[in-house]
Amino acid sequence: MKESKKDENLIRLQKIISQAGISSRREAERLIIEGRVLVNGNVVRELGAKADPRTDDIRVDGKKIKKEEQKIYILLNKPKGCITTVKDDRGRPTVIDLLRGVKKNVYPVGRLDFNTEGILLLTNDGDFAQHLAHPRHKIPKTYSVKISGVPTEKELRKLSDGVVVFKRKTAPAQVRFDRTTGNNSWLTITLHEGKKRQIRRMCEIIGHPVIKLKRIKYGFLELGNLKPGEYRSLSSQEAKRLMETTGR
Repeated sequence: MKESKKDENLIRLQKIISQAGISSRREAERLIIEGRVLVNGNVVRELGAKADPRTDDIRVDGKKIKKEEQKIYILLNKPKGCITTVKDDRGRPTVIDLLRGVKKNVYPVGRLDFNTEGILLLTNDGDFAQHLAHPRHKIPKTYSVKISGVPTEKELRKLSDGVVVFKRKTAPAQVRFDRTTGNNSWLTITLHEGKKRQIRRMCEIIGHPVIKLKRIKYGFLELGNLKPGEYRSLSSQEAKRLMETTGR
């Protein structure tokens, strides 16, 4: 059956919300389930629900969704001591606090933990964020890692081949031994997956806890001259190229 023009204009609510820069699509689904989304005055809790962003009154937490914003993409050199979230109910500094010159609502793509530094992407493009964060795309992420002690060749091979974390073996990683500094060592590790605190857990398992962790590369993107806490905008060509590396 051929769809009417009206039906062709209908878009899933979670996509409308993410395209408006309010949240990622996954987070938008949670907002819908929690009853925080209204369409023309009615609460909508069905994830399959659709609306027409041109004509329907769509609100999240009482705020009306505006027309689709210009997409922006930011590369931040995240410092230690701030969390990767938009807000924190405990009053801790967040990565959003560092973006003083950014007037649009953006949110992080993936996470770096409180004490991890380095490349973090932020955007108001929900499709972009969801695509990059999906594990099937296996975007390589490279880290500079300072660990306690000096690992043996056998321990380095174990890191490279994969270790069991919470009953699941991690995917193979690229591990390079760089140098020693006193009683500690520096490694460069490239992952194609991103489980929570993965590198810290991997290194703990081989008996060499992480002292310092910094993400120095995300796909082809590098920090360049950015100091901790500084950021820059990605060009549209960089954003497009990053998406293309995932096969999109």
